[in-house]
Amino acid sequence: MTEIVGIKFKKGGKTYYFAPENNIKVHLGDKVIVETSRGIECGDVVIENKMTDDKNISAPLKPILRIANKEDLEIIKQNKQREKDAFTICEQKINARKLKMHLVDVECAFDRNKLLFYFTAESRVDFRELVKDLAAVFRTRIELRQIGVRDEAKILGGLGICGREFCCKNHQGDFQPVSIKMAKEQGLSLNPVKISGTCGRLMCCLKHEQNAYEDLLRVTPKTGAIVTTPDGNKATVIETNLITGKLKVKPEKSDVPVIYDRCEIKLVRDAEIKVNRDELKALKNLEE
Repeated sequence: MTEIVGIKFKKGGKTYYFAPENNIKVHLGDKVIVETSRGIECGDVVIENKMTDDKNISAPLKPILRIANKEDLEIIKQNKQREKDAFTICEQKINARKLKMHLVDVECAFDRNKLLFYFTAESRVDFRELVKDLAAVFRTRIELRQIGVRDEAKILGGLGICGREFCCKNHQGDFQPVSIKMAKEQGLSLNPVKISGTCGRLMCCLKHEQNAYEDLLRVTPKTGAIVTTPDGNKATVIETNLITGKLKVKPEKSDVPVIYDRCEIKLVRDAEIKVNRDELKALKNLEE
């Protein structure tokens, strides 16, 4: 067994595990100084000291050096101001060189040995001269990193159509693949406005809810399925509501649709949910 502590460096980011050396005891929300592959960093404790089986640890753990003291907190405050200043200066340099890129965020390493600039662009950007400009101003290592629209939404944050903070900003560590088929299986209208988030890609909540819908699909006949109604007649399912379990069916010997609960009918032959090529072609960019 090994003692570990879980630490995040960003809200909604991944949780990394570190070794509390010299019997350091931490509490949720504490800021701690740790050694990482990128150098010395400051993070927030999200998992207090606990023991875990050695098989759950994939690599030697980096150590927690100390709980952040007043001097460390002052450095963090100064670094935040340095990031704001760097953002303003970088935007000025971008405009001066007329580069087609949009600056999103700036990170300053705790030990100030690097400034990391995140930006979006529609295509590749030659920013070599921009790096030289920034290095001449800040006298430190400069790194520019192009990110996608989903990463931009995660960094900037905001409110989704549900009225809550973006999942990617609030709690989601990694982006999970989301597909058009998920929206189809959940009975959603394949309207880009209704199934995409602020980033212009499929909403992450489709992935979060998919397991529940898959369970419901196992016990609910799909649209197009052949069923037997309580009176013994065969019918075709023309509409389903997975949440309520209500099915609208069209009997073979009648043109008048009838609504039943899924537990009232017997399945003869189920149908398959498919996304046709035209739908995939029209909405493919939402998956990227």
